[in-house]
Amino acid sequence: MSPSKQFQIILGGSLGARRLHSTMIFGLLKQHRWRRLRGQPFPKDWLRTIERNAPFFRRLSVNDQTELLGHIQVFLAEKRFEGCGGLELSDEICVTIAAQACLLLLHRETDYFPGLLTILVYPSVYMVEEKRQIQDHVWEEGTMTRLGETGRRMGSLVLSWDAAKSGAADPSDGKNVVLHEFAHQLDFENYAADGVPDLTTREQQLSWSEVMRTEFASLRAADETGIPTLLDTYGANNPAEFFAVSIEAFFERPCALRGRHPKLYAELQRYFRQDPAEYSAEQKHCR
Repeated sequence: MSPSKQFQIILGGSLGARRLHSTMIFGLLKQHRWRRLRGQPFPKDWLRTIERNAPFFRRLSVNDQTELLGHIQVFLAEKRFEGCGGLELSDEICVTIAAQACLLLLHRETDYFPGLLTILVYPSVYMVEEKRQIQDHVWEEGTMTRLGETGRRMGSLVLSWDAAKSGAADPSDGKNVVLHEFAHQLDFENYAADGVPDLTTREQQLSWSEVMRTEFASLRAADETGIPTLLDTYGANNPAEFFAVSIEAFFERPCALRGRHPKLYAELQRYFRQDPAEYSAEQKHCR
């Protein structure tokens, strides 16, 4: 081996080791910062806001309440909120949204929605210009109303405050725009918008694929024939939307979902490592 070739290999190995070392140091510093944030006293005004605006909180176990409050501390320190459409941000807005989003993080190792930097909040329904394909080579342009949206490359998430607040206030209607949009953020953690979050094992990936494919096909068939469904038929559009509406049902209608779609419920329960039926507002209907 020539001296120059040997030098290149050594240098390349050295640079790789430095990058690995830097990544490890950054990870340790990040974990230290998060532990410090989770250990800070939780502001009393924030707690009162959660108890008033997020009824599910009181039904959580004490341990889960403590974990959730810690996650909220990190979330609010890491994410930037911006008011849009004349909305003046308040602690109530930020804390209410954070409490719902962080419910998705309980019991799991988390990077706190790593692809998300900014949450944009409108006072109510907002309008967007949209171009969509309705047939081959046929596109439709127009103004659409929305309650929320996000995208894999956006780095941001948009919400209507009215919808975010009402979704938290009625925790068993099966509709929650915060859970829906943050479900998309979980979906993006495998670097795709395909309805598959970052699953840890091959076994889990195979089981997830089989169950979700079957359930998605069933929802599409129901949507086409007009059969009433527990899941929002908006999820029939594509696997990514199916994942999001499934999460809404999992947290808001867990008893009904477990009864009608037991395999889907089991997959979500395994992924989230929690059982919302234990603290659901519809708990009295669970069997």
